[in-house]
Amino acid sequence: MKYLVTGTAGFIGFHVAKRLLERGDEVIGVDAINDYYDVGLKYSRLEDSGISRDEVSDHLRVVSKTFPRYTFVKMDLSEREPLMTLMEEAKVDVVIHLAAQAGVRYSLVNPDAYIQANIQGFMNVLEACRHFPVKHLVYASSSSVYGANKQMPFSTDHSVDHPVSLYAATKKSNELMAHTYSHLFGIPTTGLRFFTVYGPWGRPDMAMFLFAEAIRKGAPIKVFNHGQMERDFTYIDDIVEGVVRVVDKPSTPDKDWGISPRTSTSYAPYKVYNIGNSHPVKLLDYIHALEKAIGKTAEKQMMPMQDGDVVSTYADVTDLSEDTGYHPKTKLEDGVRDFVEWYAAYYAANLPINAL
Repeated sequence: MKYLVTGTAGFIGFHVAKRLLERGDEVIGVDAINDYYDVGLKYSRLEDSGISRDEVSDHLRVVSKTFPRYTFVKMDLSEREPLMTLMEEAKVDVVIHLAAQAGVRYSLVNPDAYIQANIQGFMNVLEACRHFPVKHLVYASSSSVYGANKQMPFSTDHSVDHPVSLYAATKKSNELMAHTYSHLFGIPTTGLRFFTVYGPWGRPDMAMFLFAEAIRKGAPIKVFNHGQMERDFTYIDDIVEGVVRVVDKPSTPDKDWGISPRTSTSYAPYKVYNIGNSHPVKLLDYIHALEKAIGKTAEKQMMPMQDGDVVSTYADVTDLSEDTGYHPKTKLEDGVRDFVEWYAAYYAANLPINAL
């Protein structure tokens, strides 16, 4: 199979592309490599996949030295024509759209970036799939769409009409846009609502990265809502396993939808899944696991709740498990240890690591 994977210099896209390549698929990777966080980390991910930083330039196709079936193109998806040209020439079977402007809090200070990347960029992806038909479009949504909902665990059949951040609103919009194109043009689309992904090569703006850096430097870590938070932390390998399982199972019309309408399916070839660990962890327990892996106690600075944030996330993954056999396997302690080992090696921070 031939895949177009967007966001391959990003955390999840990098891991998904490598998984597909390792099983023998052909991948065209696309990423704008913006400066939302350290571009050095993004280029390091590419280099780990055999893409030389020195060769990367706008719209230039670079072939991996490690994976001959991997081609990378630096491209801003909000620019329509370069994507259309690529899709016309590449003739891919499946698109996995993981590129986006991430971050809840950043959307409060730079909302335009989210409209440009998450709305305009996704519009161009949909148009590309319309004009150059694919067997399946899989795209990243987010657990943030559940917003003000307090009913746990979060089910894909719950209402997601009350977002509490612009980031969440753009992801909800993506799901609506995808349904429209599934209805109008018969494009099989599947949205994945990711729940707090962590692990090696993770994003520096995420809690684990921020906490590890603060602990290493002896600086206090900010613990929001005075530690009264829960997250459905999901290890990257489990996320990738779920993505690949979904990719291999294109969405189909729900024949019973007219009798019993659901928000996660449709009469059109459209589907939305939660993809998480389905086992929420208290923030302080998460911090304790990180302290144990590093071998150093954190100085904790208790803070009030942040605007745009939610107290808890908890994924109901029943549909995903029933349809694909997805079952997350990684224990928090193991995943945290793997992250710390990668972090220490990548930054040469000489962190003491305890055996867990």
